Parts: sequence; structure tokens; C-alpha cells
Amino acid sequence: MGVVIRTAGEEDRDLVVRLLDEAFQDDPVSSWVFPGEEYRRRTHHRLMAAFADAVFADGRVDLTEDGAACALWLPVPADEQTAAEDVPAQIREAVDPENERVELIARLTDGIHPTGRAHEYLWMIGVVPGRQSEGLGTALIESVLDRCDREGLPAYLEASSARGKVLYERLGFEFTGRALDLPDGPRMWPMWREPRTPVIT
Repeated sequence: MGVVIRTAGEEDRDLVVRLLDEAFQDDPVSSWVFPGEEYRRRTHHRLMAAFADAVFADGRVDLTEDGAACALWLPVPADEQTAAEDVPAQIREAVDPENERVELIARLTDGIHPTGRAHEYLWMIGVVPGRQSEGLGTALIESVLDRCDREGLPAYLEASSARGKVLYERLGFEFTGRALDLPDGPRMWPMWREPRTPVIT
């Protein structure tokens, strides 16, 4: 039985935020942004809500039919203009004004994001803890990569763990060669995938 995937709508917002909050509670980057388990449980969901709202507005959220996994995708144009407003500062103000790491993570990831070519950006992918290692994340990613291959579009993401990096490599992503080491924190691996040419038989 294949994984049934649908595009999430605004009515799914609370489900998506809750899913991402659960999925990333123990993620190395989330743990760095929100150090301390109690603090993270109290605050982390606000950042997931900000991310979800941004993607609902400008991208697409794919959701497994059973609500156990989701992927947040943003289309990035080749000539993306720098926003006039200071988005990282706005996110910090909305999420946790006293936490400079909320703003810093946005600035650092913006700084390593490739420019000059249109691509699909996998901003986040989350699977609830009890359903990991069932292939749900792979199914979510492959559905978009198939479209990227048909349309000749590259894809990009930042892996937040060594385990994730290995998974993405199996799907055709390659490390860009420039890791992001968060100050006193974990490493992130920017990864790029060129579209694959369909094999004609």
C-alpha cells in the first residue's frame, strides 16, 4: 500500500504545527535554538507556526493522509529579490523576542542559500516520532522530486543531522561543500540536487 499524500490547506494549520512541533522537539538545531527541554516544549511550537504560516502563504505543504508526516516546500525564483522588511527580526519578535538565536538561525541559513537558479526549497520535513523509519518522509520528498525531474528544476535543503544527510544523499542530494556550524551548536549540511533526466527505454 503506497503512502497517500495530499496538499494541506489552511484548515490543516493546527495539525501541521503540532506535527512539526512533535517531530522537531529533539532535533539538534531546535535544541540549539531553544536550549532546555522545558523551555523548548513551552516555546518551540511558535517557531513551527511561523514557518508553517510562511509556507502556507508562499509555498506548499504536503501532508500524508493519516496526518503523520508533512513537508514544507517553497519555490525559489532565479532572481529572488531581498525583502525590504527584516524578516529574521520579525520572526524573532513574533516567536520569542528575548531569544537572539531565533533571528540568528534565519540569517545564517539565508546566508548559505544558493542563488541564481530557480529551485524547490525543502524548508522542513517532519514525521511524528512514533512513525519514523516507515518511509513516509521519503515518499513526501520523492513526490516533489519526480516533478522537479519532469520540469528540470533543482532542489535544495539543509540537513540538520548526519542521519538526515545520509537519507538525502540516497535521494540524489549532494553536500554543497560548505557546512554551517552554528555558534556553540550543531552542524547543518546544505544540500543541492540537480534534476535527473528521465531514462528513455
